[in-house]
Amino acid sequence: MSTAPSATTDEAPRRPAPAPSPSRWAPLRPLILRLHFYAGVLVAPFLLVAAVTGLLYAGSFQAERIVYGHELTVPAGGTELPVSEQVAAARRAHPEGTVSAVRPSPEAGATTRVLLSGVEGVGAGHTLAVFVDPYTGKVRGALEQYGSTGALPLRTWIDELHRDLHLGDTGRLYSEFAASWLWVIAGGGLVLWFSRRRALRKLRGTAGRRRTLGLHGTVGAWAAAGFLFLSATGLTWSTYAGAHIDELRTSLGQATPSVSAAASGEHAGHGAAAASGGDAEHGVGLDKVLAAARAEGLTDPVEIVPPADADTAYVVRQIQRSWPEKQDAVAVAPATGEVTDVLRFDDYPVLAKLTRWGIDLHTGILFGLVNQIALALLALALILLILWGYRMWWQRGRGAAFGRPVPRGAWAQVPPYVLVPAMAAVAVLGYFVPLLGIPLAAFLAVDVVLGEVAHRRGRRAYGSTADVK
Repeated sequence: MSTAPSATTDEAPRRPAPAPSPSRWAPLRPLILRLHFYAGVLVAPFLLVAAVTGLLYAGSFQAERIVYGHELTVPAGGTELPVSEQVAAARRAHPEGTVSAVRPSPEAGATTRVLLSGVEGVGAGHTLAVFVDPYTGKVRGALEQYGSTGALPLRTWIDELHRDLHLGDTGRLYSEFAASWLWVIAGGGLVLWFSRRRALRKLRGTAGRRRTLGLHGTVGAWAAAGFLFLSATGLTWSTYAGAHIDELRTSLGQATPSVSAAASGEHAGHGAAAASGGDAEHGVGLDKVLAAARAEGLTDPVEIVPPADADTAYVVRQIQRSWPEKQDAVAVAPATGEVTDVLRFDDYPVLAKLTRWGIDLHTGILFGLVNQIALALLALALILLILWGYRMWWQRGRGAAFGRPVPRGAWAQVPPYVLVPAMAAVAVLGYFVPLLGIPLAAFLAVDVVLGEVAHRRGRRAYGSTADVK
């Protein structure tokens, strides 16, 4: 009894290979693309202002040394005068206001700064810095100073332009808005660029809009990490997001500590009358206080803060914010010259250290000239990316249009396990970073409305979103 031959693999009809399963994130690509487009058109002007002013700030350190060279430097001499004599010389030239701090000459050829607060004509939060030759006691000049970095008028003006456009607290909203969106635009652009086929990312042999897109994507991919860093560190001292970050750090026990300036018991009571006289000399005086701080290992540069009243101590703190950071601080009793409290930077909580390093890196201080050059390159990259982005928009032939809405059904294609967490993330961002979360919710709502309007008018929906960017 014969049997039919069994079908071999070669004889069996070949079945078509199954189509590759789409990535679970594939349905999100049209939404990321659209968000990148919206932000690129509407947020880019704020980012452009931040980039241009940031570029100016990166060069302000060198400009400051040139413009204020007479006040900042002197011919290096032999022996420096006691700090108390230098302060006395400054007070003879400028008896107005109150001595709020003294910064002894940090190195050979550098002047001593005597900082005066409450001086008429000096802005709130600023001090008048009197520059004294530490070898002769001659006053070299006086300039308004801002902030713990010792910024003088030129750098202060550029810094405030970058931070708030000289509009005060209202103007700070612009920089927070820019910082809130920079990481979203950079991250979205990075996802879109690397989700393109490798052939479409090539620059050689391209022209027109595709070449502009290639330049935009390539530079953006290289600079994305820097943009993410600038965004995160910029938010740490913003108005709304910064306040939430501070609250979070405090709740986690990661707030920046401070040395205790309380001088109680046998350490208090001396020099109380002098504390209201506007001079820096209380009790044992500046020279013994500085010597006590030196004995605790506080090397230059340092700042000496006189007692605020009869119950507080001198505070001496290191103010070097370039690498390696020097941020140790001590409190010294004015009555006895004894150190009553010591705070080491090594003992800072982890997040406090990271915040300090992040801010100093953001402001170009941590690694000096190299840091400032890197910031300038990032600012230039951001300026080019914005210009290329607008050029692509124009090259689409729709310079006056805001592009097309997300394809109808794009939201429905997003799996619930992706869409629900994404919506939850938007809600959390709306609380912690309101200048991101609130506009983001508005952008998404507007896009849904535009899609519905387009559908009702019977316009043809997109088949592809590849040309939207």
